[in-house]
Amino acid sequence: MATLPEFQVIAQDKVSIPPWAKYMSKDEFISYGPTFNAKAYFHLFDYYEYLCEKAGTIRYYVYDPIKHGASPDGVYPVLMWLHGASNSMDGVKCIMCCGAEQFATPSYQEKMGGAFIIVPLCNETRGESGEILGAWNTYDETGKTSIYTQAVKGIYDKVCEEHKGNIGKRFVMGASSGGYMTWQLLADYPDYFSGAMPISAVHHIDEELLSVLNEKNVQLLICHGRYDEMADYKKYIEPYEDTLSQYNNISCYFPKWVKNGDGGISSICYGFEMGQHCMINQIQANLMFDDGTPMDEKFPEGVTGWIKSNK
Repeated sequence: MATLPEFQVIAQDKVSIPPWAKYMSKDEFISYGPTFNAKAYFHLFDYYEYLCEKAGTIRYYVYDPIKHGASPDGVYPVLMWLHGASNSMDGVKCIMCCGAEQFATPSYQEKMGGAFIIVPLCNETRGESGEILGAWNTYDETGKTSIYTQAVKGIYDKVCEEHKGNIGKRFVMGASSGGYMTWQLLADYPDYFSGAMPISAVHHIDEELLSVLNEKNVQLLICHGRYDEMADYKKYIEPYEDTLSQYNNISCYFPKWVKNGDGGISSICYGFEMGQHCMINQIQANLMFDDGTPMDEKFPEGVTGWIKSNK
C-alpha cells in the first residue's frame, strides 16, 4: 500500500536539491512544473457513474469530440487515461493528473483528427497511517487481477455502445499505478485494445504477454524515465530492454531526464522527490518543448502523432 502526502495541503519544495542533481551537466537546470495551461479544460468533460458489484460505484468522465465540434459522421479513436495512486481523491482534478486534460484541447484534438476520452476514477481512501487504500492494484479474490478490470472494461463498452458508428480503435494509457492497470487490462483483455501506453509503470513486464500482443498487432508506446524515483528503471525496465527491442509493435521512450516544456529537468518534491517519476507531464506536453522541438526525434509529431498514425 502506497503512502503519499496530501498534496492539496502542503507546499511544493523548490529549495531542496534532488539526489539525482549530481548527474546533471553544467548547462542543465531544474524546472518545478509543467508549462502547459492546466486546470482550464475540465468543463469539456461530462461526469457519469458506473455501478460495479466488486468495486462499488465508479465515477468517470468522458470527452465527446462530436459534442465539441467534430463531424457527427466521423470515426474517432477512444483514449482511456488511468490515474496514479491517490489522484482519484482529487475528484475532477484527476483529469489533469492522469494526463487526459490536454488531449481534450482544440489543438490536440485537431492533431489527432478527433478522439473520445474516458477518465475512470478508482475508489481510493486514505488509511490512518496515510497509506492509500483501494488503488488500481487492489486484487480480487483470485489474487491474479484487479477488482477494477471488469468495471473499467464495462465503462469502455458503455461509451462505445452509446457512440457506436463513431468509434474507431481503442487505446488505454496510464502512469504509475495507472501504468500497472494498463498492463493488467492488456493481460485480461488482449483482444480488446488496439494500442496502449504504459507510463512509469510500477509493474514487472510479462514477456509472454508481449508475445501475445505482438501476434495481435497491439501497438505499444512504453515510457519510463531512467532516474525514476518511485518505479525504479533498473527493476521495471532494464531487465526487459533486449526483449522489447525485438518487437516491431513496440516503441519505447526512455529518456535520461524527464523534462518540462521549458527544457528544465523536472523536480516535484512534496517531502520526497518524484519529478523523474512524473513522466505524465511530458506526455501531456505531447513530447514537445515549448519552442515546438520534439523531445525525441523518434516522435517528431509527439504523442498525438503516434495516436493518429495508429488509429
